[in-house]
Amino acid sequence: MNSFHKNLNRMAIFTAFVLCLCIVFYRLFFTIAIANIYLNGIIIGTTLFGIIICFIKVFALVPEHKWLREYMRGVRNPKLPPRLLRSIALLLHHRKNQLMADGLRGVMDTIQIKMDNDRESVQYTVNTLVFLGLLGTFWGLILTVGGFADLIANLNFNDDAVLETMQAGLSQPLGGMATAFTSSLLGLGGSLIVGFLALQLQLAQNAIIHSLEEFLSARTNIFRTNLTESALPQIESLLGHINNNIENINQKFEPTEPMAA
Repeated sequence: MNSFHKNLNRMAIFTAFVLCLCIVFYRLFFTIAIANIYLNGIIIGTTLFGIIICFIKVFALVPEHKWLREYMRGVRNPKLPPRLLRSIALLLHHRKNQLMADGLRGVMDTIQIKMDNDRESVQYTVNTLVFLGLLGTFWGLILTVGGFADLIANLNFNDDAVLETMQAGLSQPLGGMATAFTSSLLGLGGSLIVGFLALQLQLAQNAIIHSLEEFLSARTNIFRTNLTESALPQIESLLGHINNNIENINQKFEPTEPMAA
């Protein structure tokens, strides 16, 4: 159960480390951000959204964690967990821990699917950041190629001020290159940050699943063993009774031999 707290601490330390880097290198960060304030602003906003979503989902696991900890200690709290473990809590409430192996496997698979679906928004945010980084790259390349094309088309080498014209015309291609590189940098950096937090979220969810599965598996195996041992003598007696009935039926229907003259 300590794994859940370790993952939460890793998220907090990693986020604080990224924030410290942004504060220390704020001038460089500001220069990168204003290269294309609109696209880069969207990327930064999406990164912040992903960070907030990851922490919200981790803190949403706290009630599940508390219920599971109390249940493993033997405290049967009538208040059920809110979302992910609610189905198995209802099942255990009616079955009193007596689960067959197939039923336990099905319930655990259902919880795993719920947790995978719960992380879909985070994974979509990571993919969106990668897409925005690639979008900025191609957008910057288009501006760069277009700027060089306009510059070459408007150059007049017979003019004495051709160098000044070239210098003034380089602003658009250089701005396109700045857009391409900065958006790629922010997009990949944002996807790395949110991806790391998403990994810790997944590990925190898996820690709850594994703890619950280990707790219930021990009791499920004992229940199935006792059931098999108690039912085995009855099954043997029933098979013996069926064999005796079959032998009696065969003796009744055996053909009799004709008497000799």
